[in-house]
Formats: sequence, structure tokens, C-alpha cells
Amino acid sequence: MRAYLSVFRLRLSMGLQYRTAALAGIATQFFWGFLILMVFVAFYSQSSIDSPISLPQIADYIWLQQAFLALIVLWFRDNELFQLITGGNIAYELCRPSELYGFWYAKLLAQRLSGALLRCFPILLVAAFLPEPYRLNLPATFEAAILSFVALLFGLLILVSISMLIYISTFVTMSPAGSLLLFAVLGEFLAGMIIPIPLMPSWMRSIVYALPFRFTSDFPFRIYSGHIPVNEALKLLPLQLAWLAALVAVGKYTMSKALRRVVVQGG
Repeated sequence: MRAYLSVFRLRLSMGLQYRTAALAGIATQFFWGFLILMVFVAFYSQSSIDSPISLPQIADYIWLQQAFLALIVLWFRDNELFQLITGGNIAYELCRPSELYGFWYAKLLAQRLSGALLRCFPILLVAAFLPEPYRLNLPATFEAAILSFVALLFGLLILVSISMLIYISTFVTMSPAGSLLLFAVLGEFLAGMIIPIPLMPSWMRSIVYALPFRFTSDFPFRIYSGHIPVNEALKLLPLQLAWLAALVAVGKYTMSKALRRVVVQGG
């Protein structure tokens, strides 16, 4: 664990140095946040039926997505790891006296956390002072705030576990493009980042609820807004942890199989 903690701290401190990129990201995320919210405001103003999720809850949903984007998107990647696999320098990684899965997991976790820490606070602060209906509201309850934070952390671990499968698949395909495209498009949709899950048709929700993607963003953000009550969230947390354990187990197994067949070429 000492080696994993060391690489985690190192990558976290390195990621926190990219402040200019973070400022550009904040501006971009404000633009997209306003754009998406204006679409929903227009939709709700013309709707004549009761919506399964209220507009203030949608506003919370959107701003939390934008604030914690680095924690919840699958297209956020580390090109260095892809180059290690496709370029043959994976040989140096295999010489390290540590498990490769845990080593890479710690690097990816720190990379996402550093990106979120630089961007989330300005977005949350400004969004909290916007006029209605664009405002980020306070959590439904204190318990909901704590539980949503815990669920977001577990969701981050799930997302990194899914990301590891993308890197592991590159050992076989030798090209990350296909895996990235497939996981990014499907994962973003199934996590409710394009259409909030409560607004999906019932048959589609049944598919989404059977997969782990919703636990990365939809689940914690709906706890925050009060759309998922605290007592119901407490029942779903064990399922979130079960998905995390299953994905880590699958990732470790598939990486061990891939490393047995890896071929390193070069001078």
C-alpha cells in the first residue's frame, strides 16, 4: 500500500499544478451547464404533465455534473498509459515491485481527483448564487449531503474500475479508440448524463438499473437533491459496493490474463 499511496500523492500534486487548464475547463463547463439548463427550462415551461423530477432537482443534477465532471466521465483518460501499452514501454512497468493493477488504479484515481478539486469549488459557489430556476440549491437534508458525498466517492471508485477495463482491453486490441468510444458513449448515456434517468422510458430505466453506470453520477446527485430519499439510498449503497467489488475482481483477473500473453518488441 505504501507504493500505491506514494504514486497517488505524486500524481495528485502534479495534477493540481495545471491551474490554467482548470480555468479553461471551468469556463467551458459553465457554458454547457447554462446551455443544458436552458433546454430543460424550455421543456418544463411547455410541458402539460407532471414530471417525475422537478426543475430545481434538474438544476442540482446539471450543476453537480459540471462541477464533478472529472469524476464521472469515461472519456477522461491518461494517454501515457495507452502509450506504455502500444509502444512497448510496458516492460518498465512490469519491472516494478508492485502489482500493476493497483499501481495504475492509484494513478488514475489521483488524476481524476486533482481535476475535480481545481474545478468543483468555483462552479458550486457561483451556481449557488444564480437566480431561479438556474440556481444550485442546498442539499435536501444534512444526511442527504453526507450520503451523496459518500456515494460520489464510491461512484468514483466504480468509474476508475470501469476505466481500467478500457486500458486492459488495449493489451488485446492495441488501439484504445474503439474501447474509448464504446465505453464513453454508452457509459455517459447509461449514467444519466445525457438524459436524466427519471426522464427515461420505464423499459429503458429497467436496463439502466441493472448496470453499474448509474452509481457513478445519477445515484449521488439524486440523493443530494432529495429525489432519492435517504432511507432508500441506504438500501442501495450495499449494491453500489457489490458492483465495485465485482468490477475490481474482473479487472484484476483480466489484467493477469493479459499480462501472461503480453509480447514486448523493440531494441
